Amino acid sequence: MLAAWPEIERDTAFAQALRANTAALTACVEDALYRPDAHAVLYRTGNSLGETGQFTAAVAHYRQLADLSLLRLGPDHLCTLTARHSLAQWQGSAKDAAGAASALDELLEDYLRVLGPNHPHTLTVRHELARWRGAAGDTAGATNPFTDLLNDRTRLLGPDHPDTLTTRGHLARWHGKAGDAAGAASTLAELLADYLRVLGPNHSHTLAVRHELARWRGVAGDAAGATSAFTDLLNDRTRLLGPDHPHTLAARRSLAWWRRSAGDTAGAAAALDELLADYLRVLGPDHPHTLAVRHELARWREGFWPGTTARPPSSDRS
Repeated sequence: MLAAWPEIERDTAFAQALRANTAALTACVEDALYRPDAHAVLYRTGNSLGETGQFTAAVAHYRQLADLSLLRLGPDHLCTLTARHSLAQWQGSAKDAAGAASALDELLEDYLRVLGPNHPHTLTVRHELARWRGAAGDTAGATNPFTDLLNDRTRLLGPDHPDTLTTRGHLARWHGKAGDAAGAASTLAELLADYLRVLGPNHSHTLAVRHELARWRGVAGDAAGATSAFTDLLNDRTRLLGPDHPHTLAARRSLAWWRRSAGDTAGAAAALDELLADYLRVLGPDHPHTLAVRHELARWREGFWPGTTARPPSSDRS
């Protein structure tokens, strides 16, 4: 199943079938999947749930995986630590940023003890801890640790390592959230050039940086430029990821926002109405993204537009 699992899940029915087969396999031979380590298909299943927007299900999956890994493999086993890390990540995506930050704070102590401060996994936990501290409202708690982490990753991994580039992107984002939208856009434009050189135009990280760059250009006052950039990004994400991928849907939502900001009120409302139908079909009526689109559409229909101080849709990594 792991060999058959595509890196990009364009076929949602096939991905669901793979997850169902993993569940059936686990029910029949669960013990075998933990000898000698937790099998990689267990992590792929959890990530598949999260990547398709099923955050609550991903949290439940990883909570069980962490508990079983602790029981079968022990608290310091890398599989146990990895499951705890993924649990915190999807917990944050499920809108519990404070809980994710607290869990990662505890996990970091264990990584430092087990693997040491310079291990790539330890650096990754530092990254996620800074990310969710910021999401929980502590901007300084994100900006300062990301600055320190960028220095360490550059020193240990090199400037072109994907993890170093990822940290640069998050640091730029938090500078934007701290009020420097133009600076964030400028930094992200430089970062995009490096992503194109290192990973190429079709890599998911390159697409994510384009999303962030378009957003911060809009926040900095260039609504027309943001609209044009999101139009191009939507075309590329539809081609590469498929029309139902959460990142494609996120680009459609951001495009609608900036079309409205650029003055196309009717076109933006119509696009958001179509997007809501697709969110209901793909993610269901209770998903946070579906509820957010419903909220925006209702406010737009009532003629309420909060003006330039309102927050546009966040990154698809949020």
